[in-house]
Amino acid sequence: MEMQEPGKTRAIVAHLTLIGWIIAIVQNGSDKNEDASFYIRQMLGLLILMIGVQIAGMILAIIPFLGWLIWLALWGAVVAAWVYSLVSAINGKKEPTPFVGGMFQQWFASM
Repeated sequence: MEMQEPGKTRAIVAHLTLIGWIIAIVQNGSDKNEDASFYIRQMLGLLILMIGVQIAGMILAIIPFLGWLIWLALWGAVVAAWVYSLVSAINGKKEPTPFVGGMFQQWFASM
């Protein structure tokens, strides 16, 4: 099922930095669109995950070489999840991010 145009636009905007995510929330507040809400929840989860990876990176930095490799792998996984989510939004399909998207939908269901 294809997403409607307002929801698709908001879903794409939600992926464009923290400011884009805030803009998508404001736009979706007055005219609630379930497709946009789905991707707003996905991006909230990914943003929190990005912050967590950065914090983990600071902790892992004390391990000389291995810590940086682990941090790089974690960061690569988060970027891959973000790209997957963005491509799904551009294609107009509501697909949760692999491994974590279902949890994001449950945790942030009130949005």
